[in-house]
Amino acid sequence: MNNYISISMLNDFIFCPYSIYLHSVYMDTNEDIYKATPQISGSNAHNATNNKTSSTRKDDIMSLPVISEELGLTGIIDIYKGDRHLLIERKNNLKRIFRGQLYQLWAEYYCMIEMGYRVDSIAFYEISTNKMIYQPLPNNNDKLELISFIEKFRSYLPCTTKFTINSNKCQHCIYSNLCDKTIEDNVYS
Repeated sequence: MNNYISISMLNDFIFCPYSIYLHSVYMDTNEDIYKATPQISGSNAHNATNNKTSSTRKDDIMSLPVISEELGLTGIIDIYKGDRHLLIERKNNLKRIFRGQLYQLWAEYYCMIEMGYRVDSIAFYEISTNKMIYQPLPNNNDKLELISFIEKFRSYLPCTTKFTINSNKCQHCIYSNLCDKTIEDNVYS
């Protein structure tokens, strides 16, 4: 049986690989214990999509589970606009687009293609500004970059992989109180 990687974890891994391990520690607990304001806002931003109330158009598909056998990924897309063949990843606030967020969108794209959907364009939708931010479709080099990143994810061993502390990230990590790599408190404490 394959061990599929959750698409949402790609962005988390690029933020901090060790946070994936710490996330697994909290996995079965109440999210209110560890989530901070930005994560709560992000979760709330997806409520309309998860509840399938962000659109009433019959061509729009919301919260569709997706999978890629080739890449070993699984996840849930936010919105697919069938009439425009447009895949949309909703974000509450996007001051800039990080590579991990792009990997997430690319991964959703490849899952949709493998599942037989036609996707002509991809975009982020920034909820706070009501702004659509189109991205180019990933090319062959982008796919190779994503595959290489997925291999890095799969080979990560928290006990033996060298860890580099990034105090800026640690200050914004919701798991910093549990982390044994740093003594930084996060800004949410």
